[in-house]
Amino acid sequence: MDFTLYWFMFPVSIGVATCAMLSGIGGAALFTPIFVLLFPLLGPEYVLASTFAAVSTALLTQTFGFMSGFVGYYRRRMIDFDLAVRFIRISAPIAVIGALVAHQVHDAILIAAYALLVLVLAIGMLLLHRQQPSRPNYDSMNRRPEIPTQDFVLTGAGAFLTGMVSVGIGEVIISRLTKRGIPVGTAAATSVAIVMVTILLATTTLVSQLIRDGGIGAVPWNLICYEIPGVLIGGQIGPRLQGLVSQRTMERAIGVLFVFLAIAMMTVALKKFGAV
Repeated sequence: MDFTLYWFMFPVSIGVATCAMLSGIGGAALFTPIFVLLFPLLGPEYVLASTFAAVSTALLTQTFGFMSGFVGYYRRRMIDFDLAVRFIRISAPIAVIGALVAHQVHDAILIAAYALLVLVLAIGMLLLHRQQPSRPNYDSMNRRPEIPTQDFVLTGAGAFLTGMVSVGIGEVIISRLTKRGIPVGTAAATSVAIVMVTILLATTTLVSQLIRDGGIGAVPWNLICYEIPGVLIGGQIGPRLQGLVSQRTMERAIGVLFVFLAIAMMTVALKKFGAV
């Protein structure tokens, strides 16, 4: 195992984690296409063993980034823990189910599911922007706003897809919280807490299956050794930059990026379907 192979992922991971902390999305939404799209272009020695391995590695890396981001937001006392716990009760167990399903699904289906999901998310970010209700006295108000059933259903769907294709929960949570009038900073911080717990359980399930089937060497340690310190640093930078970039600007930028990723990932999926 060549431990110099993926050195470039250190700065990349810092950038990905910083964007994830600022926007509240899951960093794995960006790591997975990097593994699936970029690595094959660099050469066969960079390619991971399977899409399942890519999803597992992306979520494992994201876990450390969100742990770091959680600490950053916790120090700033921006997390609404009461609200976070209510969502985690739904998202955590369902994400584990999604991780168990992912192990049984063909690579092409995983990639196609990712492509369709990020396309839907991109449309939401670019076209369905909603004005955030004013909540100037949120800190002094009742911190337990009513959560409609629709939000819990969408949270469950996002959690399942996160466990299966590494993306969904963060993007769903941040949009639902801001729609309900939670201030952007608090919404991003609370989303980080929810995503952290959710992906921690999903990652444990995914990596356990990866090691069970291929041994400890099935985990690409030579990649993870650069990503983990990168996302730990990015996880601290993101909270410090919160408020400097508007949420709408972040949504538009990520929405455009997701459109390109959806097209590229679906192209890869169709090629894999054709090879079956």
